[in-house]
Amino acid sequence: MTLSEIQIVSNENGEPTAVIVPIEMWREIESERETRYLLSSEAMKNRILDARSRGEGIEVEQALAKLRI
Repeated sequence: MTLSEIQIVSNENGEPTAVIVPIEMWREIESERETRYLLSSEAMKNRILDARSRGEGIEVEQALAKLRI
């Protein structure tokens, strides 16, 4: 993605009021915001790091199948 894919929306006075970004860029921004939110809590940060270090778990496809989704 490049900056040229970003569109700035302006009001009648030419002042920027909004931005249009490609969906992939938006998903990346949202992912980073979610990560920052989760890591802002010391308790949640420790849970995530603990779970990550255990190395246990199942594949997403297996989880979906178990949940019948």
